[in-house]
Amino acid sequence: MGLLSENDETQSLLKKQKLRWNQKLSKCPLIAILFGILLLVFIYILYILIDGRESKETPKTPERTFIVDYEQNEFLKDGQVFRYVSGSFHYFRVPKPYWKDRIKKMKAAGLNAVSTYVEWSLHEPYPGVYNFEDIADLEYFLKLVQDEGMYLLLRPGPFISAERDFGGFPFWLLNVVPKNSLRTNDPIYKHQIAKWFDVLMPKIVPFLYGNGGNIIMVQVENEYGTFYTCDHQYMIWLRDLYKSYIKSNAVLYTTDMCGDSFFKCGPVADVYATVDFGIWITDIKSCFNYMKENQKGGPLVNSEFYAGWASYWSTPLHVISSDKVVSAMKEMLALNASFNIFMFHGGTNFGFTSGAVKKIHQNYKPSVTSYDFSALLNEAGDPTEKYFKIKKLLEESNFAVSNDVSLVPAPKGNYGTFTMQPLVSIFEKVTQRIKPIESDVPLGFEIMGFKSGFVMYETTLTNDQKFVTAPVNLTISKIRDQATIFLDQVQVTIIPRKYENLPVSLNINSTVQKLSILIENQGRINLGNGIEDRKGIFEPVILGDHVLGPWKMIPYPLNETSWLSTIEPRKYAVLPAFYKTTFTLPDNLSEPLDTYLDPTGWKKGVAFVNGNNIGRYWPSVGPQITLYVPGLFLIPYPGVNTIIMLEQEGVPENLSISFVDKPNLNGTVNPIF
Repeated sequence: MGLLSENDETQSLLKKQKLRWNQKLSKCPLIAILFGILLLVFIYILYILIDGRESKETPKTPERTFIVDYEQNEFLKDGQVFRYVSGSFHYFRVPKPYWKDRIKKMKAAGLNAVSTYVEWSLHEPYPGVYNFEDIADLEYFLKLVQDEGMYLLLRPGPFISAERDFGGFPFWLLNVVPKNSLRTNDPIYKHQIAKWFDVLMPKIVPFLYGNGGNIIMVQVENEYGTFYTCDHQYMIWLRDLYKSYIKSNAVLYTTDMCGDSFFKCGPVADVYATVDFGIWITDIKSCFNYMKENQKGGPLVNSEFYAGWASYWSTPLHVISSDKVVSAMKEMLALNASFNIFMFHGGTNFGFTSGAVKKIHQNYKPSVTSYDFSALLNEAGDPTEKYFKIKKLLEESNFAVSNDVSLVPAPKGNYGTFTMQPLVSIFEKVTQRIKPIESDVPLGFEIMGFKSGFVMYETTLTNDQKFVTAPVNLTISKIRDQATIFLDQVQVTIIPRKYENLPVSLNINSTVQKLSILIENQGRINLGNGIEDRKGIFEPVILGDHVLGPWKMIPYPLNETSWLSTIEPRKYAVLPAFYKTTFTLPDNLSEPLDTYLDPTGWKKGVAFVNGNNIGRYWPSVGPQITLYVPGLFLIPYPGVNTIIMLEQEGVPENLSISFVDKPNLNGTVNPIF
């Protein structure tokens, strides 16, 4: 009770004191105002001291932004006007150890950015099986570009075209997506994209400019205006999927060809629409006008300025002159445009990765193995005349060129001539590395689970299918892409795709037992409306008035050749057959040099160097004769190098091949398509 009394007395005194102060302040309002001001000043000083201490402990990082300024018609990087000159370099066409050299040469020429596609089929070759190793190490590539202080324009598709098999789509999509549903709003197709992006995008997001990385622009789809579906709902969905990952950390953009019809279907709202064109456009401003008509303002951009062109088997090489490229670049620079040189470095379609084209009312044409593209850096990464002329122009235009990397062409190996030895015919059972598939009807590659290579379709003829006295017509309604016909392992004719559904006359007597049809996949279409390009035979085969079957299908995907090491050479093998030679490099080389395999005299086939599929050769139709062999594919002295070739149609009498120090990509053309 005593303590409670003391508290009561204290509270009473405080109330009396407060009352006296209030009475004084009410009598002197000026004192009250001054007191309030002093209190506010004290609080402000205290805040500054505390905030300053926190700032010293955790300094704020300035926000990184890359945006389109539609009023000034510029890109703004961190608020400052920015223009890029970029070059296309696709990591998946060049061995990983060579990436840094190519990027350095691009920077030395004055470029400040690199552009690349992302190839879905490389990274997800089978459903749910992902590959980001070696030539598929995307994050390593992005880091190399960033380490060189260059910006990046990323083009993840999911469709990329790019003269690649199926336009970069994985072949298995043809098994899971309904027909005529690719690049549409089909839910199954969209589900596959969403699954793929769930894997891909977390690898990309840390490299976005807004997140501290170097990716300033990300492309949505690829030249969608060329595709017949013109599905705006699909493009809106895809845009929103991209936005969910990219947010405002990079600029989303589309690319379409120069033409009114392309810009009706390709662009999508809230994504910056750009154009692409080459030197054949005489009125450059007219192409940029499509951008201006599609959106209110913004910088001029040519996302694919063609410094060269792709090459196709049996078609003359298309060469674009350096002077014309430089002239067009001068005009774009004068217009303050940003642009991407396509290709700055092309590389090689190793293995079975090349695509094909088939335009309306035109024949199917497969791409050659080389992707030299008449680019600024040639297939082996050496600077060309075009490189030095463009470097000079960019230097004159105040872009930062350098001499930090050697621009002297690297020496190439002239290793001599070697004799190939026959090993084994593909008709022999030892070559069947995968169990044959049997069916009453012929099945396509995709249904059987095979991406590429060859499939032998075999059927045993019955007595009523043999014609002793007269020839009989064989009709294959669809051939994807070349059919070689054998009767009891003897080649009788070759039917290219353009002659499908045309009867072929065969002489079949009572002794013939087996009809064999070797189907070669020459590359899925990568451009236009025919991209659903299934391979093999998938419709009935007719002999006379008989539907043939059942069928045994023997796949030869040619994924590896190590099994051939146990087979001894022989004097002769029935074609198609495997051939082999071995050799050692000179002992005075510190490391193997790049070289070129010259198969002149051989007809057509596939070549392997130490197990690496260096691609298809076809010197009998041209224009490509030699195949590029990176030095890192070779084994230095005293190791033994092994060359394997699967020859399909014919061999030279001396069975020789050579390794030469100069490429031949412009040989004689034999038009067969």
